Amino acid sequence: MSERWFEGPLLGFDTETTGVALDRDRIVQAALVSGPHPGVETPRTWLIDPGVPIPPGATRVHGITDEQVRADGLAPAEALAEVAAALRGAVDAGVPVVAFRAGFDCTLLSYELERHGIEQPDWARMAIVDPSVLDKRVDRYRKGKRTLGVTAAHYGVAHSEAHSAAGDAVATVALARAIGAMYPEVGGLTAPELHAGQVLWHAEDAASLEAYFRRKGREEAVDGRWPLCR
Repeated sequence: MSERWFEGPLLGFDTETTGVALDRDRIVQAALVSGPHPGVETPRTWLIDPGVPIPPGATRVHGITDEQVRADGLAPAEALAEVAAALRGAVDAGVPVVAFRAGFDCTLLSYELERHGIEQPDWARMAIVDPSVLDKRVDRYRKGKRTLGVTAAHYGVAHSEAHSAAGDAVATVALARAIGAMYPEVGGLTAPELHAGQVLWHAEDAASLEAYFRRKGREEAVDGRWPLCR
């Protein structure tokens, strides 16, 4: 039997940021986690000086301060060029990229690369695995929160160093492997098939959430685009 996507190389990706406005906020920490097989993945982390103040609310989440990035952070163009190069390498090698709630991290990165004149990865060729989308697909009616920490605990995945880019990326890769192994309906797909499925599943989930809001008398739009919300 040939190797299934969750049994082979994966490239985990995560960021910590100044906020959640995709077209305006900046990346202050990025991490990539890679390795040839499960259990031998190694994280690489970039601390980035975004050139703008980090709001106190963001610092309370990830613990990164203005003083830290000014003292030890890399220039955004330098760090982000290395991240983008690694993602382009994954595309060329056919290695799936794993990101939890990929629509956020991938979109914010895309805006950052554009801001600094850095070549984008070929998003159209990239196979992305988003454990958040997969979890909602395979266990649609589970009650409660679906944050990375809660979802990892549900599948028995360790999540140390929460809200650090490296810690979150390591947990995200382990979570993707766990869901793939547990549910043949997603684990049995090829990486391109899985990517295409997630585009549809995310859109369906967004439409369902909008319908729920309308039933509650709330006119709220939910972006159905994935993995880029732009």
